[in-house]
Amino acid sequence: MKELSSEELLPKVYDELRKLAQARLNNEKPGQTLSATALVHEAYVRINQSENEPKWDSQGHFFAAAAESMRRIIIDKARQKQRAKHGGGHVRIHVDHETMIELDHSEGDGEGIDLLALDVALEQFEKEDEAGCQLVKLRFFAGLTMPQAAKVLGISLRTAHRNWAYAKARLFQLIDD
Repeated sequence: MKELSSEELLPKVYDELRKLAQARLNNEKPGQTLSATALVHEAYVRINQSENEPKWDSQGHFFAAAAESMRRIIIDKARQKQRAKHGGGHVRIHVDHETMIELDHSEGDGEGIDLLALDVALEQFEKEDEAGCQLVKLRFFAGLTMPQAAKVLGISLRTAHRNWAYAKARLFQLIDD
C-alpha cells in the first residue's frame, strides 16, 4: 500500500475536517476565539512539525492524527483559560453522569463539561484501552458519527457501539474518582 503525504491528503479531507472542527467549536462556551479554520490549520501544522515528513497509511490514519491534534489544541486552550490572568479563579463545573451522556450527542451545547478533567481521564483510559480512547477522541473531539468513527478505526459498527458504551462508563468512573 502506498503511503501518502500530508500535502496529498489535506486537500482531500480539508472540507470534512473544517466541518467537524466547526461542529466541535459550536459546542464550546460563548466567547471562544478559535475559529474552525484556525483549528484545522493549527492541527495540520502540529502533525507536520517533525523533521521527517509523516506518511499516512490512509485517509483514516491522517484523520485520526488530525483529531488527536485538535483535541490537544482544545485542551491547551482550556488550560490557558484556567490560568489566573485568564479568569482561572472561577469555580469549575464538574462532570456528572448527565454530562457523560452528552458524549453521545455532538450537537449538545458542551456546557458543563470539564475539559481538563476529561483530558486527565482520557490519558488514563488510553493506557488501559487505546482503541477505546481513539473512538472517544474521534467522536467527541472530531465530531464523527459512530459509523464514521468505526470506518476510520477499521472496526465494525457493532464493535464501535460496544467500545463506546464501555468507554463512557470507564471515563465516568475515572472522572468521578
